[in-house]
Amino acid sequence: MPRIGITGHVRLADGTAELVYDCLAGFLAPYAGTDLHGVTCLADGADQLFARAVLALGGSYEAIIPALDYRRAAVPAGNRVDFDDLLERAGSVSYMPFPRSGRAAYAAANDELLRRSDLLVAVWDGRPSDRLGATAHVVRAARERGLPVTVLWPDGARRG
Repeated sequence: MPRIGITGHVRLADGTAELVYDCLAGFLAPYAGTDLHGVTCLADGADQLFARAVLALGGSYEAIIPALDYRRAAVPAGNRVDFDDLLERAGSVSYMPFPRSGRAAYAAANDELLRRSDLLVAVWDGRPSDRLGATAHVVRAARERGLPVTVLWPDGARRG
């Protein structure tokens, strides 16, 4: 069973989270059961939807947190209850060696995510970006490593 990593957009428009969740659950369904294992940084948006889908299908996931201050500095106040719940439900949690959140910490966490994954799922609208740690950057890095990438962007999905 492959270890499945996730990257994807954080800000999703109204109604898009439901579309993305259904798409992720459909993609993961053939892997359902206790052998399903995800790898996520638990960012708001695609990462958290992925974690919920993995749990709903009877699997587990590990969380890679980019920095020691990530919850305080990068998790929006309105998302902290969900973040805390998913962090608590992770099979394992590891923190990157950065005291503060930022692009370098996010890029390092994504590199570690790719290292631990056999397959990457990208909830991505396909738009390019040169921003370190952005979804496009993670997809490009995965492809350069020869890691299989499956891009999911359901019809009607929009970024927020």
